[in-house]
Amino acid sequence: MTVTPNCTYIIPPNKDMALMHDTPHLLEPAAPRGLRLPIDFFFRSLAQGPRRAGDLHRAFRRRHRRHARLARRQGAGGMAMVQSPETAGYDGMPRAALITGLADYVLPPKDMPKQLIAFVQHFFGGKKKGAGVVTTDTGNWIQRILVLLRSTSGHDFSCYKQTTILRRVERRMAVHQIERIDRYVQYLRQNEAEQLTLFRELLIGVTGFFRDPEAFQVLLEGAINNLIANRPIGTQLRVWVPGCSTGEEAYSIAILFQEQMEKSGRQFNIQIFATDIDQASIEKARVGLYPANIAADVTPERLARFFIQEGDLYRIKKNIRDAIVFAEQDVIKDPPFSKIDLLSCRNLLIYMQSDLQKKVVPVFHYALNPGGFLFLGSSESIGEFTNLFRTVDRKWKLYQRKEVPFPHGVVLEMPVQVSAIHAAGAAERVEQKSKKINVRELTERMLLSEYAPACVTIDPHGEILYVSGRTGKYLELATGEVNVNILRIAREGGCARNWRRLCERSSPAESRSATTG
Repeated sequence: MTVTPNCTYIIPPNKDMALMHDTPHLLEPAAPRGLRLPIDFFFRSLAQGPRRAGDLHRAFRRRHRRHARLARRQGAGGMAMVQSPETAGYDGMPRAALITGLADYVLPPKDMPKQLIAFVQHFFGGKKKGAGVVTTDTGNWIQRILVLLRSTSGHDFSCYKQTTILRRVERRMAVHQIERIDRYVQYLRQNEAEQLTLFRELLIGVTGFFRDPEAFQVLLEGAINNLIANRPIGTQLRVWVPGCSTGEEAYSIAILFQEQMEKSGRQFNIQIFATDIDQASIEKARVGLYPANIAADVTPERLARFFIQEGDLYRIKKNIRDAIVFAEQDVIKDPPFSKIDLLSCRNLLIYMQSDLQKKVVPVFHYALNPGGFLFLGSSESIGEFTNLFRTVDRKWKLYQRKEVPFPHGVVLEMPVQVSAIHAAGAAERVEQKSKKINVRELTERMLLSEYAPACVTIDPHGEILYVSGRTGKYLELATGEVNVNILRIAREGGCARNWRRLCERSSPAESRSATTG
């Protein structure tokens, strides 16, 4: 049957349902009893269909079907509406939905139809032909929005594709029923909470465990098995996952390594660095607690081996969690990790303008060890940098680093403060007038001054022996008699606690170097 307005469709028992070409299809459940999530299955089919916006929208405004399809082709986002928990007989589901932070509206059921129709009419019905295209006028307003976000978050989105940014802005305008972008900018100026919400929506945190199973099979066979088979047993294997969002991909890679080490009998020290610019996502990733619907992506065997069930949630086990360091980091402006064996950056480059992509790919080459692997999203590629990487799998975008002395025609633009480099260079040129300086020494000194964290060397009693870099953020001389014990001059916070533990662990005969990072 074809879906029509003003009808309710009820799924029969022991069936899954998917929507394809305006028609609901019944399927035999693939998951065993107890793990079936038919509503998740249905929503996935709705989300993956090329006309999902039109299908949903037609039930409310059939005559705007063409606009809905246009909006869908341009990547328009959906809207999430959650029942207010106090109106629910059982509030577990709405409260779990609110925890995600993705709810656009929290309403009693009686107010939902009106809000839904208003959103659909604004988001689809009001779109003109060519909507979503960045004109000169909208481009100017987008730049003002980006300036606001940069002042609030410290992150610069100016090198991201403006069409993507405009789609996120249009979605927020639809949520607030704001017709004109200049009025939305005015609203944004006056509302810090909206600035934070828009910032997080621009991060496009779409992720999942073992997303694209075929891609992870290629990663296993083409990269992970290679690393485990060819590296000396007991050595460290380093992985970097930039843009990790809430951690599912990093945990998936850790699970693959653990499974293959057990299967091969070859053990390694796996160290995974998972980074993102969204501190809230990093905090969720560190907790490692996920909803029951991950059962759709994680096999029952893996759920039993690598997760602990806590009510309706699953928590990642400690042995997998301990392999990963989650940290806030901006791949565009912060220094990259180095000596990496596997770099997984999926579905981040597609949101960057081509000029920025051309800067990031050589940085990834720099970060990788010789023979290291680069794993990108299915819609991404290394572009023109075929001299830096060889293709392992063309469909699922797995590449291996080529060993080249220095890529001809490629300028490696490291994310540093240019003014600081220029200042250091000017000082060195003055010094060169009085004495000849070794080029290697000069280069190493400049790199250390920009990239090495500030650090101090202490003796077993915490007395400072040597200081390198600017430590004023972490150390503060107290008034009165001068004391250079690190525990007495460390500023309050985790830094002081870390140094105290470090001193307690050091043996009487050795000195230790404590970094501030």
